[in-house]
Amino acid sequence: MSDDTKQNGGNAPPSRKQSMANSRKASVFEKPLDLDDVLVKELGQFGWFQLRNIALVAIPIIMSAFMSEFVFSAAAVPHRCRIPECGEDGKSHEYDPEWILNAVPETSSGFSSCQRYVPRGLGTNGTLDYCPADLFNNLETVECDGYVYSRDNSVVYEFDLGCQDWLRALAGTLNSIGTLLVLPITGYISDRFGRKWALIISVLNLGVIGLIRAFSVNYTMYMILQIVQTTLGAGTFSSAYIFAAELVGPKYRVITSATCSSMFAVGQVILGSVAWLIQPWRYMIMALHIPCLLIFIYYWILSESVRWLLSKKKFSEAKNVLETVARVNKTHISEKSLEALMNTSQPSVPAAEVSDVEKPGLIRNVVSSPTLLRRVCTTPIWWITTTFVYYGLSINSTGLSDTMHLNYILTCAIEIPGFYTAVLVLDRIGRKATLSIGFFFSAACNIVFVFIPNDLYVLRLIIFLLGKFGISVVMTSVYLFTSELYPTEFRHSLLAFSSMIGRIGSITAPLTPILMVYWHGIPSMLFGGMGIIAGLLVLTQPETLGTKMPDTLAEAEALGKKDSKFEQSS
Repeated sequence: MSDDTKQNGGNAPPSRKQSMANSRKASVFEKPLDLDDVLVKELGQFGWFQLRNIALVAIPIIMSAFMSEFVFSAAAVPHRCRIPECGEDGKSHEYDPEWILNAVPETSSGFSSCQRYVPRGLGTNGTLDYCPADLFNNLETVECDGYVYSRDNSVVYEFDLGCQDWLRALAGTLNSIGTLLVLPITGYISDRFGRKWALIISVLNLGVIGLIRAFSVNYTMYMILQIVQTTLGAGTFSSAYIFAAELVGPKYRVITSATCSSMFAVGQVILGSVAWLIQPWRYMIMALHIPCLLIFIYYWILSESVRWLLSKKKFSEAKNVLETVARVNKTHISEKSLEALMNTSQPSVPAAEVSDVEKPGLIRNVVSSPTLLRRVCTTPIWWITTTFVYYGLSINSTGLSDTMHLNYILTCAIEIPGFYTAVLVLDRIGRKATLSIGFFFSAACNIVFVFIPNDLYVLRLIIFLLGKFGISVVMTSVYLFTSELYPTEFRHSLLAFSSMIGRIGSITAPLTPILMVYWHGIPSMLFGGMGIIAGLLVLTQPETLGTKMPDTLAEAEALGKKDSKFEQSS
């Protein structure tokens, strides 16, 4: 014991140097009060104000699903060659007259869509009621030079697309490309002008451009407006989701996320219902998008995001919103908390963070860490598979039978129990088990579906819906599991990278129905094969249930190691 300590009964006061060191240490490591703390301790994590917010943004989320109306407006329409030798001079004649096999080759599904027999050129013609086989050489076929369609409620009929299935499917691909292009646009508007403006502008673009598209004069105009609509309007979901999530406490964010996803599924059900009730594609598009124009009233009834107001130092507006939250939730926010949230002084930057500037960059860290490199190569495959199967099943559902609207509605509705099932099991059986089982279950259903005879319609539909249920569980789980595998310093960048690469799946999914021309089971086998691969890759990663989200690369590499104490709270 030192002399100073002895003189003070063994409890010597700390020296000035020690006091300054302790003060600096406290200033570095003391956690400043943030909005989450105020929500948990004072305002309430999920009160009436948050519930009202979610109810308000549920409407734009539902509207965001209307961008998928190409599933019906550009739906495949059964067609065949026009036979001018028998009096057909347009595309609206009877689709399957009694004499059709005299002029068109027979196939396993009925008769050919894109070929016809070569006319003999005898100088005599048949009529719409009588078209004899001797007018044609049934040993030789030729491509169609015109088409007759079974129905007229699609752009395929309107713009005479006939056998140009790849061109027809391009509408869905452009839709998905637009959802990728919109990310920086919405992000800029949201961060610069506010979450409320980003939401209102996105929905207005969605409605206005969609309405203009209903008056397309050719297919080129229809496709250009398709990609423009999603590029300028697809930010609706993300903008609305931010409103729902930013003011909800940490405990309720997972259930809020599942609820937002469920509202999108409800929007798809409404889309299918409207398309069923309003068959002409132009009127269907107008009925869907005209209500979007009413979004301007949200300027007066929706409060701006508190987090955005605080980040932009709009403290008076933030204070008004916080006091409104407290009043609606029948809680109280103290002046001390308000003052702490409004404090403009920035906390001292820890020395550890200052030294981060000198650390290697993201790419160097990824390349130098085999563990991180394996994850960066693995997680994008999960995302590609998830979006490919999820959107592919929705699009292919319309071809299950003649009741395409009902098939689509059921396929979208099954997503809702899938989303909430993920919420229930993620914290019970773990992220890894939930994700791998979801992939394997969906894959098994898709593969089994291929071998079920067409006449067993109910069984086919049940297996198809179970496959969509499985991938819906994955859709909710993949975001959480991916984010928990990466360290804080790189989490946002690597999560965004996985999500961006995952767009490959949604971009290619609209093209899958065309592959059925070669074999009816190709799309389902693709969904199943990719699901198996993704499910196996999930098993190569460590479980993250019960672990603290890693902050550093070392902590991320320690995930799943038995000798690691990382799971213990520090």
